[in-house]
Amino acid sequence: MNARIQLFAVAGALLVMALIFELIRKRKLLEEYSLLWFVAAVALLILAIWRDLLEILARVMGIYYAPSALFLIALFFGVVLFLHFTLVISKLTRRTTRLTQEIGLLRAELEELRARTLGSPAEPEPGDSPDLP
Repeated sequence: MNARIQLFAVAGALLVMALIFELIRKRKLLEEYSLLWFVAAVALLILAIWRDLLEILARVMGIYYAPSALFLIALFFGVVLFLHFTLVISKLTRRTTRLTQEIGLLRAELEELRARTLGSPAEPEPGDSPDLP
């Protein structure tokens, strides 16, 4: 691997790690979600520093140019991150739907209780007969 490419990869991994720490420090990124990013940055840094490991991985994967393997591995981590965030978004969507339904039911109950306690005419319930003079 060319020394310039190695230097660029190390600088990129360190930059990503510094960005993750800064986002956590400013509380813009939760620690829960930063772990995957941090693991990806550390893996990238290890592969950038340890040339032999990257060349061994490239040979195992059948890639003749080792830096290409580095980009393929980075792409793999990106896909894993996308999958993780898709799962998180799906879970949040289900929770939001459930919370919206619960709020709707509570609002309906509150309006019914309010109508009964204030004595305002509420909608007749099934089985109630209207008062006749």
